[in-house]
Amino acid sequence: MRLVMKNLKKYFYIFSFSFLGLLVSFIIHSVVEIWYIGRLVSDFGTWGLGLTWQSWYIIHHVLSVLLAIGGLACGWAAGNYWWRVLYVEKRYNKHFWRKE
Repeated sequence: MRLVMKNLKKYFYIFSFSFLGLLVSFIIHSVVEIWYIGRLVSDFGTWGLGLTWQSWYIIHHVLSVLLAIGGLACGWAAGNYWWRVLYVEKRYNKHFWRKE
């Protein structure tokens, strides 16, 4: 039973980091999109790079999926890394704020 709970804790920990990575990727996506669409609307000839609105629509969807997958992958990698550091190697100081 203890092994099952430890694995459940690990899976939840890594899932939470993956979800955090997804949320961060959405924030990055929104900031970049607001910035660049503002430029496209103000001066499409300069910022459009010779592409049509339909092309930008396709690029938006492809890059949105890639950014979400990247956020999940980075979150998964960070979750595995910090699980190893905190729970396997136990590289932490319980009272890091207090010098003993």
